[in-house]
Amino acid sequence: MNYPDTHHDTYSKTVFGFWLYLLTDFVLFATLLASYFVLRGSTFGGPTAAELFPLPFTLVQSLILLGCSFTSGIAGVFAHQKRKWATFHWFILTFILGALFLWMEWEGCLQLIEAGNDWRRSAFLSAYFTLLGTHAVHIVFALLWTLVLLFPIVRQGFTSFSLQRLTCLRLFWQFINLIWVGIFTIVYLMGEN
Repeated sequence: MNYPDTHHDTYSKTVFGFWLYLLTDFVLFATLLASYFVLRGSTFGGPTAAELFPLPFTLVQSLILLGCSFTSGIAGVFAHQKRKWATFHWFILTFILGALFLWMEWEGCLQLIEAGNDWRRSAFLSAYFTLLGTHAVHIVFALLWTLVLLFPIVRQGFTSFSLQRLTCLRLFWQFINLIWVGIFTIVYLMGEN
């Protein structure tokens, strides 16, 4: 098999540049998580995190997103082996799990809003919806990106350019999962106390 030279070619420079982008995104989420952490007690007489967020539901969500990380990782292995249909199937499974996660996140937010707990009720809920909304936008972007990258592979097969793009996509799915672990820990687990 012909693997890209990971030290001197465009592939490695692109992946390094994508890592730099992920670091800037990490700073964004660190800021949002810090804001949430500071504002989590500012409920303005409304319900707290322990009263609002069902931990079992969120645990299932977390496991589904962990599944996305696993399936995108497996897809990346098949991509570097240039196994087109295996790559396609694992990335489609990643897409399905990501869409299921996003749907669950949407339903959870709708239930809060329907109960009168929207982003206008308190600083705590404003920080919560901002954090989850930003994460949801990243999920939507990952879902669209997955679809956009798969169609050329099905039609044309693998090129060095498509491999570097799929590597960046796989890194993005891993990053989204890492951010969710932080959200799950700070918002949901610490919210139970």
